[in-house]
Amino acid sequence: MDVDTRLLRYFAAVAEEENLTQAAQRLYVSQPALTKQIRRLETLLGVPLFTRSRAGMSLTEAGRSLARSAPSLLADWHRAVTDVKAAAAREGRVMRVGFLASAANEQTQQIIAEFATRRPGWRVDMRQSSWSDPTAGLAAGSVDVALLRLPFPGQESWRVQVLLTEPRCVVLPSTHRLADRTEIAFPELHDEPFVAAPDATGAWRDYWLAVEERHGELPRIGAVTEHPDDWLNAIANGYGIALAPESSARYYRRPGVVFVPVTGVALSQVGVVWSPANDGNSVVHDFVLSCVRFKKS
Repeated sequence: MDVDTRLLRYFAAVAEEENLTQAAQRLYVSQPALTKQIRRLETLLGVPLFTRSRAGMSLTEAGRSLARSAPSLLADWHRAVTDVKAAAAREGRVMRVGFLASAANEQTQQIIAEFATRRPGWRVDMRQSSWSDPTAGLAAGSVDVALLRLPFPGQESWRVQVLLTEPRCVVLPSTHRLADRTEIAFPELHDEPFVAAPDATGAWRDYWLAVEERHGELPRIGAVTEHPDDWLNAIANGYGIALAPESSARYYRRPGVVFVPVTGVALSQVGVVWSPANDGNSVVHDFVLSCVRFKKS
C-alpha cells in the first residue's frame, strides 16, 4: 500500500490542531478539500483515525499510533528529498538562492557577478518565494542560501549576516487622504486598515504591521496577500495600506499607488542567511563572502 506524503502532512496538521478549520488555514487548503483527503487516508489504511464531533477532531487509538510515527516519517522523507536536491545542485554547479521581493536590491547583480569570479563554472539560480514563506525556501531545504528581510520566524536558528539597512515607507492608494504628504508619522496610520501577510508568517507579519510600535493596539486588517502583484492591487483598490522598504518605491512603482516616507517605525534590514549545517560548505562560504563585499550600512 502506497500513501502520499501529502496525506501524512494533512493528517499531522489535523492531529495537532484538533480542528479542521484551523488545520485547513495552516495548510492553505479549503476545509472540504482537507476533509476529503483525511477520509481518503482513512480509506487507504482501512481504519478511522478521528472521532468527529462539534467540539472538533479527536484521535482514535489508531490515529494516536499514526500521530506518533508521522513526524519522524515526514522528517526522514523531507531530509532525503533535501539531500537529493542539494546533491543534484552541487553536481550541476548550481547555487540555489531564495529571495523575497527585490532580494538585496541593486546589490543583487553585483553579488552574482562576484560569485561568478570566485566560482568559475557555477551559476546562481535565483528562486523567488511568496510571502507565506519568509525564509524563501531555506526552511524547506529547497535553497542553499537566501536573501531575506529581517526579522523572520525562527531567525535565531540560522546564520545571518546583515547586508543593508534602509528606512521604511508607507504605500497608499493614490486617492488616499494622505497621498500628497511628503512624510507621515506612523501614529497617524494606526486606525487605517492594512494589507498583511498570512497569519502563519508570525513575527514577520507583525513586523510589517509595526505591531511593536502600536504599543498594544491591534492592527486592522483589510486584506491578506502572498505576492507583490496581489499586494499592490489590494492597495490600489483601497482595501488597505502597507509598510514597505524604501526601495520598493523603485521596484514596485505603478499607477494607483504612492510611496510616502514614514517616521516612528524601525528600519528594515536585508541579510544573507544560511544553515549552520553549511558552515563547512566552501561554495556557500564563497557566496556569503560575495554578499559581504557589497555590504551597506
